[in-house]
Amino acid sequence: MERFVGKVVWITGASSGIGEALAHAFAREGARLVLSSRRAGELERVRRLLPRADDHLCLPLDLTQSAEFPALVAQVLGRCGRIDLLVNNGGVSQRALAAEAELAVERGLMEVDYFGPVALTKAVLPTMLAQRSGHLVVVSSVMGYIGTPGRSTYAAAKHALHGYFDSLRAEVWREGVKVTLVCPGYVATQVSANALGARGELHGRTDATHLEGISAERCAAATLQAVARGREEIVVGGRETWAIPLKRFLPGVLSRVIRRMAFSVTR
Repeated sequence: MERFVGKVVWITGASSGIGEALAHAFAREGARLVLSSRRAGELERVRRLLPRADDHLCLPLDLTQSAEFPALVAQVLGRCGRIDLLVNNGGVSQRALAAEAELAVERGLMEVDYFGPVALTKAVLPTMLAQRSGHLVVVSSVMGYIGTPGRSTYAAAKHALHGYFDSLRAEVWREGVKVTLVCPGYVATQVSANALGARGELHGRTDATHLEGISAERCAAATLQAVARGREEIVVGGRETWAIPLKRFLPGVLSRVIRRMAFSVTR
């Protein structure tokens, strides 16, 4: 099955984890990819492993450098002629108590996890509006609905993404532009090892919850299915995803559960 033949798909955070799995999934279904992250060498590694490797473009991108985004969009249009899907997947997690996290680190997390995806979307959106077609995909998290210890700024960024892209969806649907929010639970990637501590240091270890999480490939498959069906929002993961309906219908119960959670931070 090739549901994305000929589509130009731009994926951020494409050098590892969910982003790398998305690259393989979209490429297998005929898409032409633009792969972005800060790590040019890892992007090339991913590209060489994809079907039709020479069809795909590696475009290093730092989500904190939003002034560069219009020029990067111009590069993509120059090479590919159009942008059919933008997958905002890049980001960084957190392992720090709110009382200890330095404000500069919190601002940096918001820059990567919220302002970066918003700025890149704003740079791409005029092209999609002119095409009168396009699909914006945002890889959020269960943390877009709830907050847990050690994740205050990360949860804030994900909550903010939901508000922004829900509003944007209501603004652009008449122009043929769709928005899909993807909300994974625990996924077996390096996201916890790469999480930032109170002073910006790396957490440096993979939490047991992520070791036991679903595969990045399963998350990618669910994402492609949602995009192909035009879904507005999906949740994918294990038992932890039950926190979302609990938050809506039994918030007091969820609060008591969260208070008892074991959690780790970087010190």
